[in-house]
Amino acid sequence: ISNGILNKLSINKNIRKFSSKLSASTLDNEIKSRNIIDQMSAASIASAAVVAAAAVNAAVGMRPLQAPDVSKTYVYMNGANTNRTGVVDEVGLPLIYDKDLIQIYWKKQGSALTQRWTEFLGYTVPFLTKIITLIVTGGTGELQKNSGVLARDARIIMEKLGPTYVKLGQMMSVRPDVLPKEALQELQILQDSVKPFDTKIAIKQIEKELNQPLGAVFSEISEVPVAAASLAQVYKAKLQSTGEYVAVKIQRPSVLELVSKDLYVLRRAAEVYQGLIERFLPKQRTNYVALLNEWAIGFYTELDFLNEAGNQERLKNLLIAENVDSIYIPRVYKEYCTRRILVSEWIDGIKLSDCPKDQIKSVIPGAQEAFLTQLLQVGFFHADPHPGNLMYMKDKRGNAQVALIDFGLVAAVKQKDMDTMISCIIHLANNDYASLVDDFIQLEILPADCDRSLVVPLMDKALTPYVKGGGAQKYEEELKKTYGLDGSLRGNAGGFQAMTQDALTVMNDIPFSIPPYFALLGRAIITLEGIALTGDPNYGIIMEAYPFVARKLLSEERPEIQKALQQVLYSSSSSVQSTRLSVLINSALGVISKSTDSFIDLDSIPEDSITIDAAIKFVLSDKSKSLRNILTTELTTGFDLILRQRIRRAYNELSSRITNLPFINNFITKPDLIPIPVFIPSIDLLDQLKLSTNPTVPRTTSLRSNQQVTSKMVNSKDIVDVLLPRLTREEELYMISINDLFSQVLGDDYKNIINGKIFTNPLLFVQLAVTTIGSISNISNNVQLNNFINNLTNQLNKGLDSII
Repeated sequence: ISNGILNKLSINKNIRKFSSKLSASTLDNEIKSRNIIDQMSAASIASAAVVAAAAVNAAVGMRPLQAPDVSKTYVYMNGANTNRTGVVDEVGLPLIYDKDLIQIYWKKQGSALTQRWTEFLGYTVPFLTKIITLIVTGGTGELQKNSGVLARDARIIMEKLGPTYVKLGQMMSVRPDVLPKEALQELQILQDSVKPFDTKIAIKQIEKELNQPLGAVFSEISEVPVAAASLAQVYKAKLQSTGEYVAVKIQRPSVLELVSKDLYVLRRAAEVYQGLIERFLPKQRTNYVALLNEWAIGFYTELDFLNEAGNQERLKNLLIAENVDSIYIPRVYKEYCTRRILVSEWIDGIKLSDCPKDQIKSVIPGAQEAFLTQLLQVGFFHADPHPGNLMYMKDKRGNAQVALIDFGLVAAVKQKDMDTMISCIIHLANNDYASLVDDFIQLEILPADCDRSLVVPLMDKALTPYVKGGGAQKYEEELKKTYGLDGSLRGNAGGFQAMTQDALTVMNDIPFSIPPYFALLGRAIITLEGIALTGDPNYGIIMEAYPFVARKLLSEERPEIQKALQQVLYSSSSSVQSTRLSVLINSALGVISKSTDSFIDLDSIPEDSITIDAAIKFVLSDKSKSLRNILTTELTTGFDLILRQRIRRAYNELSSRITNLPFINNFITKPDLIPIPVFIPSIDLLDQLKLSTNPTVPRTTSLRSNQQVTSKMVNSKDIVDVLLPRLTREEELYMISINDLFSQVLGDDYKNIINGKIFTNPLLFVQLAVTTIGSISNISNNVQLNNFINNLTNQLNKGLDSII
């Protein structure tokens, strides 16, 4: 088998060598040649893959499989706030996911697991064979022609295989940038056409779970479910006690048993795939079994409705505490919730995916703010925000137009990972791939010993198109431009051969890995980005997230955030760069300065920059605590330099004026050189005086003989030079940067504080007072204070006009 695989791969390499020697006279000939080569390559790779898959499958089948481990999972499973660890239900499945208990259940199933695996292969192998045949016979063009038929076949297979696979299809149905229109239309059927189970069975389950008659809890309930999903279905009911309308979510009968068997099937499939990766790409370190484990644990946990009720309640309170009111989370009635029943506030609305594009686009900013708050602020995020879980409400709840439901899958993120993700977004948006390597090492995507000379250029090529936004279709277009495959054939692009070489470098030379929690994070981002792209085809989550990240950088005082802020503001300079500060404040307030290649331009202030009043209001608010810490340090240093410079100037002016006094110039030509007595205490005396001010040290009644004060004749110039040294060139440059900082951020009036003109020109002082008082009026909410300030400002302006 190994020899056969190697032969196939060597054939593929020879084909590539042959392709590099082809020289078509026209672009059309070159494209045709590439298509032929692609087909030949696809045939050889497909043959090798089939042989290898059979071998790996046989090897996997010979060893027992273990259930996923939860020791490092990010799935939140403690929402119920009750100790149910080790407790199993009537069929032997644990109430809370437990690796050992799952394995015990698997052992009891015997041939049932093998039958489910055989059923899985019976549907998937013919489908994959059909895809490979299309690629071999007609290349990617033939695959695209048959996309609609393939999508229908895939949808039917998912429906036959059951809830686990329906969920996968639902996730892919919101990616217009990945799948063609025909495929999307087929998969979107999975959002609506899930067959409900009988209402009589649902009512029996409600009464069994609540241990009382249906009428004792609900005065009315819909005759048919208002929604049917892969795991549960929902009824509209009215509470007997309060008359409130509620949504009653009821789990499908025996769905947990089926899902548990599917976990075994998917685990085995992941083992096969992992074996193929290890055989052909030994440098790759991604543990795909661990990725599947994270998804599997989350899927199992979704069927615990007590956990879901706790998640929903907790996230609602967290967003309220963060003043996020752009998304509404319904109330949970926990007294009526069990592991299989969830009762929550009724939301009258329609699925967001059914709304017109302009409506979807209008709610994207609010939904994005809520998600970023969950992911980067509170570390507790909804990991399954598919279109069915986002409802466009007919009536607003406060400022919210969209409601978020279904909290079965929620993930918890550690503070360290949140900080690194923030750093990633900053470096991606700023086109700083060298720093992004460090972030990826922190996230364990790259090893610490990776070859940066290889990684950074490939990051640029691979990530730059993504940062520009527009989803997978735009990404493909930008990638083709990078390699000259868009028909332009740019000289330095390298074409197909260069792209192939880069791909081989990534697979063979860069040992990257995908952390398990990316299975949850990626799922959430893919889904949300897909919905956003429906409303805005140019949407790019990295650039859209930058204002949120900028506000977080400027507000938080933790050392990790301060370090990230300093990297942005200082770059390679020793002082804050005023332009970068201005850009960051503008970004935090939603005014983005983009370069020609769509990245954040940190060295260019936006044309529609915010006003000075808005900048002052923001800097003085609670949203700029982190920034004020840095500015305090900068201003302390700056005012020290200002004071030294102004006193030295005043001393020189005083010396000059003394020599110009009548009669004085006849006797004194250089007053700064006249010696004057200066009394200098000895070191011992200083130490003794220092000790005498310390209450814990007994005071002495007399000074020792060596504790003396000596006198010395020193001219005033030397005294000034010692106490107020002349500014170095670096300090003068720092003064200039502080001057520019005040000028760009606060305006020219405040710059006069730095250059000292305000201390010698009373008119400038009055003008600054008018500006400052006006700014205070703009940021104050006190009506009486504002009226007083406005009157004072008017009087000062009249005085200025009369002086001028």
